[in-house]
Amino acid sequence: MGDLIISFSNWIWGTPMLIMLMGGGLILFFHSGLLPFRKIGHSIRLLSGKYDDDLAPGQITSFQALSSAIAATVGLGNISGVAIAINMGGPGAIFWMWVSAFVGMATKYYTCTLAIMFRGKDSSGEIQGGPMYVIQEGMGKKWKFLSVIFCTAGILGLLAIFQANQLTAVIRAVLLIPAGLDGGETSRFVLAGVDLGQSTRWILGVSMMVLVAIVILGGIKRIASVASKMVPFMVALYFITVIMIVFKYIGDVPEMLWFIVEDAFTGKAIAGGAVGAVIVTGARRAAFSNEAGIGTAPMVHGASKNNEPVREGLIAMLGPFIDTIVVCTLTALVIMLTGVWQTTEHDGVRLTLNAFEMALPGFGKYLLMVAVLVFALSTMFTYSYYGHKCFNYLFGASKADYYNYFYLATIVLGAVASLEVVISLVDGMYAIMAIPTMISTLYLAPKVKAASVDYFKRMKNV
Repeated sequence: MGDLIISFSNWIWGTPMLIMLMGGGLILFFHSGLLPFRKIGHSIRLLSGKYDDDLAPGQITSFQALSSAIAATVGLGNISGVAIAINMGGPGAIFWMWVSAFVGMATKYYTCTLAIMFRGKDSSGEIQGGPMYVIQEGMGKKWKFLSVIFCTAGILGLLAIFQANQLTAVIRAVLLIPAGLDGGETSRFVLAGVDLGQSTRWILGVSMMVLVAIVILGGIKRIASVASKMVPFMVALYFITVIMIVFKYIGDVPEMLWFIVEDAFTGKAIAGGAVGAVIVTGARRAAFSNEAGIGTAPMVHGASKNNEPVREGLIAMLGPFIDTIVVCTLTALVIMLTGVWQTTEHDGVRLTLNAFEMALPGFGKYLLMVAVLVFALSTMFTYSYYGHKCFNYLFGASKADYYNYFYLATIVLGAVASLEVVISLVDGMYAIMAIPTMISTLYLAPKVKAASVDYFKRMKNV
């Protein structure tokens, strides 16, 4: 089964998917009139809450929506995902992550504007947003099969298995293995004749499941409340730590940045110099990192208390910039500046862990462990909401809460599964989700363009 999942993921992430996400995003970028560049200042000002309307339909504020969306994107995709990108595609993959991020800003602007423009109601009468409702309300019920495809893939692709896997890996590497508590000949943790070290993955998986259950069973308001408090803290902690490392090697930074650009067009860092493989790797990891075009962020932004679709889109487009252009670049620099990507066979979070330990001996790995803990848990909270909404759409509001128990159980499975199978399952389902999301976005793009012209015309008169 694992080999089948890996093969499917590699197959679906071929040229057609690359054209759909990056090509489609590029079309939207120019169709918007380069709006991500021209209006980013206005987007930042909107975060002040000056335009919030507590009486507008929805469940959370725009800032909480952005925080929840960033909680799902600024996370292990930035720590493990960047390491996987460099390991698979070389430093050049980071350049293509940058390209994906800039076009992704336009994609997220369109998808999240549509999420407010075409909101629907679930079976309980609650206002909901997301690609499934955009398709249903904006394109018509004859296109509902696309909504079903999106939600079916979402139920599987939006599980927290990757976060559980990587959080387990970092706790084992930092705390358990050095202390001899992780099984094998070095394990000293024995109780009643049973080597409990053999079961640490299961123990960690169950512990994570309990922590996540406390938050997600309280619904979107509790998730958004926790995320809006955790996100600023986790971004600040990680940002400060990474800046410390970058300054330690500041003289080598220009060389590393140039290496990223050069390798993007030569593929020297991977076997055979396959530039196509570098581009595909960058696009895959960018999609996992910032989720632009996948359709997840529109689900949470669709719950925002906002009557201005364009305003929500402007706020949402900050996500890929923060996530990929800023945080992913800093992670890539740490891995490259320390040279661990060339001297270790480790992948994922363990590669980043080696970089932190080399740059900040003695305490670097502990700082990263805290960051990973907060990143992983906050992402797990938000992903549960995404999957819950997909389940709600397919089976009705009265049955939606059953999804939470399925979601919690898979956290344990993610903790014990192999990284390659976990990342391939998520990648494959993300690709399937992107198909209906991008089709509906490109189909309805003229409506977003018209709304944008009207919005900025009105803003001039305010």
